[in-house]
Amino acid sequence: MFSVPVLIGSFFSAFILTGVLRHVALRKQILDIPQQRSAHSQPTPTGGGLAIVLPVLVVASVYFGSGALAANVFLAMLGALAIALVGLLDDLVQLKVWMRISLQFAAAVWSVICLGEVAAINVAGWELSNSWVLSVLAVLALVWLLNLYNFMDGIDGIAGSELAFVNAMSLLLVINTEAASVGLLATALLAAAVGFLCWNWPPAKIFMGDVGSGFSGFMLGLLALLSMQAGVMTVWTWLILLGVFVTDATLTLARRVFSRQRWYEGHSCHAYQHATRKYKSHSKVTITIVVINCVWLAPLAYLSTREQELGFFLSLLALTPLALVAYRFQAGISPFSEPVSNQNSAR
Repeated sequence: MFSVPVLIGSFFSAFILTGVLRHVALRKQILDIPQQRSAHSQPTPTGGGLAIVLPVLVVASVYFGSGALAANVFLAMLGALAIALVGLLDDLVQLKVWMRISLQFAAAVWSVICLGEVAAINVAGWELSNSWVLSVLAVLALVWLLNLYNFMDGIDGIAGSELAFVNAMSLLLVINTEAASVGLLATALLAAAVGFLCWNWPPAKIFMGDVGSGFSGFMLGLLALLSMQAGVMTVWTWLILLGVFVTDATLTLARRVFSRQRWYEGHSCHAYQHATRKYKSHSKVTITIVVINCVWLAPLAYLSTREQELGFFLSLLALTPLALVAYRFQAGISPFSEPVSNQNSAR
């Protein structure tokens, strides 16, 4: 469901809270310190993504209390809360990789169990309907998506604008359908993303941090599962909407694995990071991605909901040129010869 009070309330809450968090981060010296692979040159406050987390959780709590949000959806969102807490701890004390991943999988399993049956996937006319296989794939997708979002949060405005775009499109695609939960949560996420983006747009005054990027990716995964259950969107629709992030992060990881790089360590070899260095501008790259999303991916995503049997082919059409562009910008190839330290942020 679309709600004007949720839209306005989430926006102003996120906007004000981001400013408060920036002030606190400066006082407590919670800063992202530039390194060799960093895309910024000045120490910058981080953890601003908490301003996205809190309004969304408040909206969910209020609507759950009123009976407008189903109990299983609210319980599934506790998994997103856990991801946010893990991210916050990671921002503050840097958790071990094994601990972080274990907690992420636990949260994903919890949320998939709470949501219930995972919708079948149509792959070029062949239907994958085994419930166990679908549940495992859903858990893996949630963990991959939250980490993917963390990987792609590496320049000013990119993660916030992507979150705004995907939720705006989700809201448009489910409005006037039975996917009321998707519409409500997409409204809150859209507004909170824009409120945060007012502070994060280049040049960023505060960064999202793992608390925001992990929560954002996980929530998009939950919305995908909910919209698929309602039959209004498919897995292919979501692949198309997240096309830039999916192609860049996946190609980068694959090339690092196959070239025997330390893929689990922080790096700056995503295509968008290479593009930022080449054009010496965060805003140029972020705006280009926004244009690609609106002009190329949005129409194909819409078509995939109207012609669902063509979803697989439409996703191939959407993602292939993006993968070629990512390859052209040397996704996965490190610009530095020396090893990098084990950091979580892509900056």
